Amino acid sequence: MKRSLPWIIAAVLAIALVVVLVAKRGGSNDADAVTQDGSGRRVTAWIDPMYSQGPPHVYKSNHPGRAPDCGMKLVPVYADDAPAANASTNVSGYSNVSVSPQRQQLIGVKLGTAELRNLSRTTRAAGRIAVDERRIAQVHTKLEGTVETLSVNFIGQPVRRGDVLLSLYSPDLLATQNELLLAQQNSSDLGHTLAAAARARLRLWDMSEADIDRVVRSGKPLRDVTLRSPANGVVLAKNVVLGARVMPSDTLFEIGDLSHVWVLADVYESELATLRIGASAQVVANGQTLGAHVTFIGPVITAQTRTANVRLELENPAGLLKPDMYVDVVLQQPVGNVVAVPDSAVMNTGTRSVVFVASANGFEPRDVITGAKVAGFYEIRSGIAAGEHVVIDANFLVDSESRLKAAISKVPPMSGGTP
Repeated sequence: MKRSLPWIIAAVLAIALVVVLVAKRGGSNDADAVTQDGSGRRVTAWIDPMYSQGPPHVYKSNHPGRAPDCGMKLVPVYADDAPAANASTNVSGYSNVSVSPQRQQLIGVKLGTAELRNLSRTTRAAGRIAVDERRIAQVHTKLEGTVETLSVNFIGQPVRRGDVLLSLYSPDLLATQNELLLAQQNSSDLGHTLAAAARARLRLWDMSEADIDRVVRSGKPLRDVTLRSPANGVVLAKNVVLGARVMPSDTLFEIGDLSHVWVLADVYESELATLRIGASAQVVANGQTLGAHVTFIGPVITAQTRTANVRLELENPAGLLKPDMYVDVVLQQPVGNVVAVPDSAVMNTGTRSVVFVASANGFEPRDVITGAKVAGFYEIRSGIAAGEHVVIDANFLVDSESRLKAAISKVPPMSGGTP
């Protein structure tokens, strides 16, 4: 019995040493071990929940307590939430996130699909009706004189080609008619030459051939010359009154054809990239929606408004569209058949756009380049392929956890106890 006592003592000491080593390695009472929370999941660290400032400022401890800066309770980080070794990401500041189906349902994560869509971007702009500049005619006299009669008396009066506008008395016109009559009485070659010259001068002064023949037949000069409308339309400007003395440089009338009008829309420079001549559009005026097409895109941006002038053309046979009337313009700009995701899937940080894609490694953050935003969808120019599943709801929670894990991975381990 006395011989076996040393062996018993040695065995007890060995068992005690093993217990101490086990306690050193994983026990919760050692100052260097990570305190567990009783959830059954292994806690790897306790961190400050206010992690948004970035890795250099994340407080990390082995024990629960409160953060020294903000005073908030430290939260546990579990081993099964840590990023997998094969789940690396190339997006700076982000990590892949593994979320169980139960937790996805709890936080409201929903998935959508990136798919090919034929997108057409809609742009709304304010517009106004304008006269087609190709359908405006100005009326001038080619000789000096006095207005004897005025047949068109107000702006807006409709006229037709050939209608009498006014009659003008001119001493030069009267003198040239008398020269014609004298030359007609001379049957020599000189008389014929003078008569031809007088006829030509009267025609240049807009005296009609019928009026010239009447002067020759009657042998009496006409006191006035009649000015007629050169086109169908309405009077847009009237700068003459009865008895006024007029000169060849004066614009007496301006006549515009309003059966075909322009629509001038102001479109912001940021919306011009996809706009093309021939693009379809709608013009809303007086509760009516009229179809139109873009016929011209202005080459100059207005400095004050940062807009360009876009022109559309409309038929206006009933005259319902009037110059300077305001209208609403809806421009349809085809984007094409492109990869698109719901706009809620895109997290815009101000400097880049990130989308979380469901993969074998959890939710993988992707840098994407977006294009047009149309009817609740973003065009994706690079970063995602058609058919991939993306997070479209509660992605801000996924984004927060991804940033947190990326921040934790960059914080060096701490040996400190409870703060």
